[in-house]
Amino acid sequence: MDRILVVDDDVELCNLVTEYLAGEGFQVECVHDGEAGFKRATQNEHIMVVLDVMLPRMNGFDVLRRIRSVSKIPVLLLTARGEDVDRIVGLEIGADDYLAKPFNPRELVARIRAVLRRTQGEATPAVAEALHVGDVELDPATRNVRCAGKPVDLTSVEFNLLEVLLREAGRVVPRERLVNAVLSRKFMPFDRSIDMHVSKVRKKLGDSEEGGEHIKTIRGVGYLFSRPQEKGVK
Repeated sequence: MDRILVVDDDVELCNLVTEYLAGEGFQVECVHDGEAGFKRATQNEHIMVVLDVMLPRMNGFDVLRRIRSVSKIPVLLLTARGEDVDRIVGLEIGADDYLAKPFNPRELVARIRAVLRRTQGEATPAVAEALHVGDVELDPATRNVRCAGKPVDLTSVEFNLLEVLLREAGRVVPRERLVNAVLSRKFMPFDRSIDMHVSKVRKKLGDSEEGGEHIKTIRGVGYLFSRPQEKGVK
């Protein structure tokens, strides 16, 4: 049975989540402080972590930073409703998705399943050729990325995002399609999650106005991965 780690100091919430997820076929372990959460999340006994931002001993952001320094385990961050800063920071430091409290348990399950589909590579063909566009190489089989010959360390969400853009290199990919393909959910007008993931991929590829951009923003539409002759075109 797939094991999920829930890190939240709200014991009642943990009990409710455990009961609901058990009915959906998951086994749940709950811990109630950041230190314990980090230790359990990095022992390779779970397929995913559901992590609250507000925790005793170590807050959720610090837990996530420490997890990301040693592991790529999928992490869904629980934030306070209306706290956009929490969601932005969480995505910047490596969360795969977020959900605002209070939440509907059905939405939690949907988000968990969407993250697991992305991170377990169900959408990737069993045998897929490596993609080469300019100085960027992406290998779906090994899930490795290189830019100018150097390895690029991407999260699962970032890898999937880059793969979609590379397959459509030279063409604009609407934000709605990226949200559907990469985050496995419907596009919401005020959801900036995909933009934060694009920003992180750009940074890891070394994009800058001075040095050129691999990924261009097409205002009001979406994003485009530039082919070599197109880089720098306004």
